[in-house]
Amino acid sequence: MAALDAWPAWPGGALALIGPIGSGKTHLAREWAQRAGALIMDRVAPDVAAAAGRPVLLEDVDQGVDDEALFHLINMAGREGAGLLLTAREAPAAWRAQLPDLRSRLNALLVAEIEEPDDEVLEGVLRKFFRERSIRPPKEVYPYLLRRMERSIPCAREIVKRLDEAADDEQRPISRMLARQILEDDMENLDLFE
Repeated sequence: MAALDAWPAWPGGALALIGPIGSGKTHLAREWAQRAGALIMDRVAPDVAAAAGRPVLLEDVDQGVDDEALFHLINMAGREGAGLLLTAREAPAAWRAQLPDLRSRLNALLVAEIEEPDDEVLEGVLRKFFRERSIRPPKEVYPYLLRRMERSIPCAREIVKRLDEAADDEQRPISRMLARQILEDDMENLDLFE
């Protein structure tokens, strides 16, 4: 948040916001875009001319963007009234770039990283997903899941969904035992692929 709030004082006018899937990059980036009055640009067909003199948000840059367009957007970011927020899963050093000048610009970008969620964040996310489904599991379900689940927000969403579906299908309440059953099913399915 501090890095996003520092705009328009980003070095060179650009910032790369990176983090895993489901970590909140898009949410934070869209909030910044709204506050900054930024143009949300399509990475598949970026309109460099439309970016002149205004802030721009370009998401999922590590999934592929035209080198020349990205090079020009980064160069324009430092101008008066401009700015460039780039989101990605990986750091700019890992992004594909054929142009040597673009590679040097990417290596110089200011980077703000959202890391995998810790227990406090992950528990908050689980609670949110349960609340969205009007479910109030017993308190012991949270520490049980936190010790055993993959540390990601998409995984938390999927576990809550599967617990809800299993509880409905089996006509039983969500409990630690049901959570155990769901996680054991996941492990068995993983064993099939190994």
